[in-house]
Amino acid sequence: MHKIATLGTVMFVLAVAIVLAAAGDARANLITNGSFEAPIVPVGFFTNFLSGSTLIPGWTVTGPEVSIVNTTYAPGGGFTFPAEQGSQWLDLTGDASNTFEGVVQTVSTTPGTNYDLSFWVGNISGSIWGTTSTVEVQINGTSVGSETNSTPGSTLTWEQFTTPFMATGATTTIAFDNLDPSTDNSNGLDNVDLEVATSPSPTPEPSALVLFGTGLLGLGGFARRRIA
Repeated sequence: MHKIATLGTVMFVLAVAIVLAAAGDARANLITNGSFEAPIVPVGFFTNFLSGSTLIPGWTVTGPEVSIVNTTYAPGGGFTFPAEQGSQWLDLTGDASNTFEGVVQTVSTTPGTNYDLSFWVGNISGSIWGTTSTVEVQINGTSVGSETNSTPGSTLTWEQFTTPFMATGATTTIAFDNLDPSTDNSNGLDNVDLEVATSPSPTPEPSALVLFGTGLLGLGGFARRRIA
């Protein structure tokens, strides 16, 4: 009996691990280079990418330009620009172009499936940096709204936003655009994440797992009786 229980317990633990692993895979980030860590920008500097550029892995620039900024960039005046994640972030205003511009990426999706698109908007205020940062989100070429970070201060501060949507095709095109005025020289975007939406019961309830484990124990005992 002791050996039967041990076999059933091992099978139960393995089954739970498989279920949890499957749930983890379903929540994997579908966005490529969501933190804009590539290409690498020199420490303390930023790099500009012009309209149509695909040099930012996973993304295409929609004109006239955007910039990837290193977290140690320090233009003086007491202003600092830390990334939300990693060591780099994307400035949607580009290098003094300050117009309607941004980046776009197309990802594989499952029609009829709900997704959560989360991203962080960075804002800094004072001098040439403006007062707020507003980012427009587009899904398949249609605006689904805009988000504004109004946190003041001389340090780039990040705020997270989430946009849920249901996929209508095998691919979905996601775009982020700058809505700051021409007088604003900073609009941060970082840590973009796209995952399958969490269902009400993403994993089996404890009672269901107990029943599942009991069933495995029974199968173990049955197999042992057959061997005997």
